[in-house]
Amino acid sequence: MIKVLFLIPTLAHGGAEKVLVNLVNNIDKQEFDVTVQTLFDVGENKQFLSSDVKYIPGYKKLIKGNSKIMKLFSPGTLYKHFIKEEYDIIVSYLEGPTARIVSGCTDNNTKLVSWIHCTYKDIKDAAASFRSVKEMLSCYARFNITACVSNSVRESFVKTLDFNKPITTIYNTIETDLIKRRSDEPIDDIKFDKECFNICSVGKIIPVKAFDRLARIHKRLLDEGIKNHMYIFGVGSGKAELESLIDSLHIKDTFTLAGYRDNPYKYVKACDLSVCSSLSEGLSTAVTEALIVGTPVVTTLCSGMKELLGENNEYGIVTDNDEESLYNGIKQMLTAPGMLEHYGKKALERAPYFSTENTVRSACEMLKALLDKR
Repeated sequence: MIKVLFLIPTLAHGGAEKVLVNLVNNIDKQEFDVTVQTLFDVGENKQFLSSDVKYIPGYKKLIKGNSKIMKLFSPGTLYKHFIKEEYDIIVSYLEGPTARIVSGCTDNNTKLVSWIHCTYKDIKDAAASFRSVKEMLSCYARFNITACVSNSVRESFVKTLDFNKPITTIYNTIETDLIKRRSDEPIDDIKFDKECFNICSVGKIIPVKAFDRLARIHKRLLDEGIKNHMYIFGVGSGKAELESLIDSLHIKDTFTLAGYRDNPYKYVKACDLSVCSSLSEGLSTAVTEALIVGTPVVTTLCSGMKELLGENNEYGIVTDNDEESLYNGIKQMLTAPGMLEHYGKKALERAPYFSTENTVRSACEMLKALLDKR
């Protein structure tokens, strides 16, 4: 049995947290003894951990400014504080604080993995959770391998850090069978208007998701006589600001903040179109889920989108990452004859490439290869 620990700040409702739960639930427990540990014992995704995954909770409440507080302590001190057992492999499943902690391991028999989910503007941006750029480079150099969620995330990481240590791409684990099954569950709390286009977007309501773009695009489409209703499934710190924009645009009746749902799949499947308006992504869980349920996708150009939807829009529309381009892509999808039907079929055609079986196998092969090199 390979004893492996996955360390993550929380199991909140974000994409990385959800993907980690998917991965650890599906790892073969005949080969791996799996533990998930959080720094803070909060988050909706904790409830979805399988009973055969050990869970070590962190502090009961999320501490504001915790990454700044942690910078007061060295990686070695933090490691001794948080990690109490010995493991064959320890994975920092998010950038920043957990990477500092795991890099503090001094046991040469323990293999270390850093998992990267995002791109950075520059090296200072990458070092935000570290004491300095020098410390960040030293910490990431301690890892035996770095796993990135898409090829574009990997390319960005290598370029930003001038990184020359072992690095690979492991696509996010999505529960494809569960998503398909749950997408067929009945919807009894939302009545979708069949006389207009129903459009959805799933994600935290935070600035990087750029839902303000969707509000303004929605208004433009209405003004042009293209009837549509926009649904946002998620919660987050930017909700009040987004609500204020919705009020100012007078679209409250047709732009719905539907809140967090533990089964967004049935709503996505019921919609005519799924949109990602993000400023940046690592590998979008929401877009992958839309492919699985067969809902056409329009997205801004972020990391991983062309890997998901094709270099030339074979499986969905990828626009330039600005509001005007996204507006044009959505309008084209809604108004070009047969385009929604075409991309609905292409979504289902693409989905198996990102199956649970394929992504879990890739992750497990990477972990086992680390021990083979001891």
